[in-house]
Amino acid sequence: MDPFRLCVALGPVAIYLLLVGTLNLFRRPFLVSGTRDTAVLGVAVSGLVLVGPVELLMPVAASIRFGPVVWALLIGLYFTVLAALLLFLRPRLVIYNIAREELRPILADLAIDLDEEARWAGDCLVLPSLGVQLYLECSGAFRNVSLVSAGGVQNHQGWATLEETLETALRRLEVARNSRGFSLLSAGILLALILVFSVAADPQAAARSLIEVINL
Repeated sequence: MDPFRLCVALGPVAIYLLLVGTLNLFRRPFLVSGTRDTAVLGVAVSGLVLVGPVELLMPVAASIRFGPVVWALLIGLYFTVLAALLLFLRPRLVIYNIAREELRPILADLAIDLDEEARWAGDCLVLPSLGVQLYLECSGAFRNVSLVSAGGVQNHQGWATLEETLETALRRLEVARNSRGFSLLSAGILLALILVFSVAADPQAAARSLIEVINL
């Protein structure tokens, strides 16, 4: 693969690895909604999609008619599809850099404060007054925990209340740095260096590839 396409494909991935690696090195947990988490992942793989299936299936008639503008149209189409998919996601909260054993007591205390009828069943939590049903999904290797909706009927306002309250509680918690964050950070730096050196080794090829893509 030529340097320009390599940068387009793997540049967002390198940035994503650097971002997630940094989050896992924080001394405090970091909470993000499932929608935002998926959106960032969608942006991270966008380059792979563009130089992969999108370029492969590029409509010849459209490229002849619209010229370079066709890329703007295809990029817009990709992010429109991504935005549409985000609208259909079930409620979810992702907490980076925290173990299940650290989160469970905090969540149990918050549940009682938010809803006196809150009840647990294993790793499942029901908050009837908020209209929230969830279960804990753990990623032990990276010390991340997701609160995933369970059941068909969910109250999005209830989830927003839970997110706001949990985020406030986590600000007071200090945790150890996740050593896995160094692996992600190193992978991101290595990937970024590979991209820089690939362009520096043959800048003319990168420029030719850019012109070729624009004139496709």
